[in-house]
Amino acid sequence: MVALSINGRSYKVDVEPDTPLLWVLRDTIGLTGTKFGCGIGECGACTVHIDGVTTRSCLVPVGALGGKSIMTVESLAQDGVLHPVQKAWLDFDVPQCGYCQSGMMMAVVALLKEKPKPTDADIDAAITNICRCGSYQRVRAAIHAAAEA
Repeated sequence: MVALSINGRSYKVDVEPDTPLLWVLRDTIGLTGTKFGCGIGECGACTVHIDGVTTRSCLVPVGALGGKSIMTVESLAQDGVLHPVQKAWLDFDVPQCGYCQSGMMMAVVALLKEKPKPTDADIDAAITNICRCGSYQRVRAAIHAAAEA
């Protein structure tokens, strides 16, 4: 059994300690907002926060997470109120297929905590998530709008 703290709730999961966090989130716990993309930590679709740090969940074995706080995209909206990043995503029609967007939003939330008014260079350096639809210009505009919120 592995004990996890996810989105402020405690879970005990019966999985092998080397099971990637991504699969525990999706298949064991049922939090499907975190997406599988590449499985090698390159695309960012599986981005979550572990103790406040953006992390590609496909690379992290659950056995390494004891005592750490995990936050997924499901944690962003609170009491039915969208997070400013989620609102900006809607206002700027960022998603096309939408598959990469949960990971992208998690990366943006972390960026805005670190740099509340990021420059384009800050965005380019921090947001390395891949969007196959190429909505990067709208992503940039939404990030700047969320920073103003």
